[in-house]
Amino acid sequence: MALKDLMDSGSANPLGRPRSIWTTLHLDPVLLVLLLLLICSGLFVLYSGADRNIEVVKAQGIRMTIAFVVMLVFAQLDPAVFRRWAPWLYVVGLIALAAVLVAGVGAKGAQRWLAIPGLPRFQPSELMKLVVPMMAAWYLSRHYLPPRFSHVAVGLGIVLLPMGMIIEQPDLGTSLLVGLAGIFVVFFAGMSWKLISAVFAMVSVSAPLMWFFVMRDYQKQRVLTLLDPQSDPLGAGWNIIQSKTAIGSGGLEGKGWLLGTQSHLEFLPESHTDFIVAVLAEEFGFIGMGLLLTTYFLIILRCLYIAATAQDSFSRLVAGALTMTFFIYVFVNVGMVSGLLPVVGVPLPLISYGGTSSVTLMAAFGVLMSIHTHRRMLAA
Repeated sequence: MALKDLMDSGSANPLGRPRSIWTTLHLDPVLLVLLLLLICSGLFVLYSGADRNIEVVKAQGIRMTIAFVVMLVFAQLDPAVFRRWAPWLYVVGLIALAAVLVAGVGAKGAQRWLAIPGLPRFQPSELMKLVVPMMAAWYLSRHYLPPRFSHVAVGLGIVLLPMGMIIEQPDLGTSLLVGLAGIFVVFFAGMSWKLISAVFAMVSVSAPLMWFFVMRDYQKQRVLTLLDPQSDPLGAGWNIIQSKTAIGSGGLEGKGWLLGTQSHLEFLPESHTDFIVAVLAEEFGFIGMGLLLTTYFLIILRCLYIAATAQDSFSRLVAGALTMTFFIYVFVNVGMVSGLLPVVGVPLPLISYGGTSSVTLMAAFGVLMSIHTHRRMLAA
């Protein structure tokens, strides 16, 4: 089967033949199979990372089921619905972020959640991972592309405002993901290389100012620990040292499922959340990590295809931004666990234990499926 035939599997037939079940359900079969493979593998590894605690796996299974339902619902909506509601959702998101700063629920030194009576507490910044790129795409798609400098400036303002509010919570990891999601939209809209160079120059010049006036002490400590984890091996450097030890000890084939020593002897912290990739590397080795990264690569490749074949500017910008945000999730988590990036609390997508980020990611995949399946119906 040719690559184009594979990528177009499940599409509506332009000759009037009955539509497939995938088109009826607005689901992309290729992307769906890859996501289910990733989720099932994640539950398998989570059982070991949570030290054989089946209750953790059950809780994650429930959360993934909810996330799957959210994806299914989002896939049914026409992309025009997202475009129409983007400004209103953006305003609601900003109000929620402001409420977090004023009356949010705190935990571990951060104030990131809202608790509304009768509802479970939630993290508004997770919502902005979807809303910010939609809002930026809504604004830029209303003008001729590539955008003028004034339009780029407004687009960046749309991104930087919620990003700054999230930094104040403080939540550097989520703020970077939200900011990058929006910046990808501006980039895909057609920023000139001169403007890109100017932005990089401004960031480089402002970096020392951010170090002294913006970054908090614990954030500075993470950067210093990255540069020299052995400076405090029993304190700030412990996580990175133990994680790298776990990854290196896995070798080619790994020690075997449930046979990892770093996690089961409690050397590896957060083994079922942020550092779960170290558990996988120790137990399944280089081969297991290769299979995991291949699955991520195929998901990203499929999503890029969806973005490239979208039929309007708004859909292309949103699809491209959501795809690259997913890539950043993977890149940052694997990079921080292997000691190449500072630890910023970014989970491994659809593998790490957690509910809010999983629901957000699956909602993003629902948006991508909506863009692709509605495109195919129009083409039919």
